[in-house]
Amino acid sequence: MIYLDNAATSFPKPGGMLRVMEECIVDYCGNPGRSGHRMSMRTGEEIYKARKEIGKLFQIADCSRIVFTSNATEALNLGIKGVLVSGDHVITTAMEHNSVLRPLTSLEESGIETTIVRCAGDGTMNIERLKEEIRENTKLIVCTHASNVTGTIMPIKKIGETAKQKNILFMVDAAQSAGCLHIDVNEMKIDLLALPGHKGLLGPMGTGMLYVKEDVRIKPLKQGGTGTSSKELIQPSEFPEGFEAGTVNAPGIIGLGFSAKHVQKLGVENIRAYEDELIAILDGALRNMNGVTVYGPWDCRKKTGIVSFNLRKRGCEEVCDILNSEYGIAARGGYHCAALTHKTIGTYDTGAVRFSVGPANTRREMNLAVEAIYQIQKRVH
Repeated sequence: MIYLDNAATSFPKPGGMLRVMEECIVDYCGNPGRSGHRMSMRTGEEIYKARKEIGKLFQIADCSRIVFTSNATEALNLGIKGVLVSGDHVITTAMEHNSVLRPLTSLEESGIETTIVRCAGDGTMNIERLKEEIRENTKLIVCTHASNVTGTIMPIKKIGETAKQKNILFMVDAAQSAGCLHIDVNEMKIDLLALPGHKGLLGPMGTGMLYVKEDVRIKPLKQGGTGTSSKELIQPSEFPEGFEAGTVNAPGIIGLGFSAKHVQKLGVENIRAYEDELIAILDGALRNMNGVTVYGPWDCRKKTGIVSFNLRKRGCEEVCDILNSEYGIAARGGYHCAALTHKTIGTYDTGAVRFSVGPANTRREMNLAVEAIYQIQKRVH
């Protein structure tokens, strides 16, 4: 199988990740923070090490401000619903995933208003448009770092600087950028950073995190056991325990710590450069192929390792089925949980085929994928 669905989840995972997860499950998997025995304490120590490894990737000095979640969706819900109250105004963009847009829509009945900034046909955003939407009651700007449909990279640093100047909270959805793009929460003025563990960080499914800056106050999304303040019926607000109610996914978090360390060894800049090279092969060949329409920026340096496209007279799901059954290529067709993005790029009625690369892909695989699309398109004539 040629795996080109890394934007959904990365594959394969780093060698050794399964070993540390299995070691946790078999040798010491006690409930962290709940008991004083050796197994519980060892599990807590390993989770702490994972927090530190992940913090290094994003220049997070206080790793206690990292809250582990089950995925980026939970992290985004925690951040969005944790800071907003009735009367607040939020600014976001038309390139967001439903993990941003649906929580914001659900808050409308609570008296919270959302403005969605329009973007260009290639997914790029003019920051001046965003600035024009700022109001006196604007509490939060939430923006994807890179589109999950076109890979288009947003001007995160400029948005962060604008938010800082206006005393507005800035939240970044790094689902498509963590592990392949440079992220520094201090340099980029990021107050809340949400991301999954199973994509660019190469970690296991069922893991994610939300970083909350030291001076930002949020409400817990869940209430329950924390191992602290057990006599109190009110949920504690201390980080991170107060926001990780219930038993955490210890083996998954420990596996994520291992994969985060692996990403550091590879080097985010090196991963970025290699994925740029791979996607340039796909993007360039498909744009020059008759009957194929490619979406997103022409300049591959302005996007992550994603290329989305359609074939004339072929539905995107049909193309993906043929790629899978006849060529052994894994891709994703459809709307990618981002309907407004497809409306922006002109594929609202059709969806699109998405190829997304990872550090384990090869140049040979890119050429084979291009040849497969060429052969499929030939059949249309």
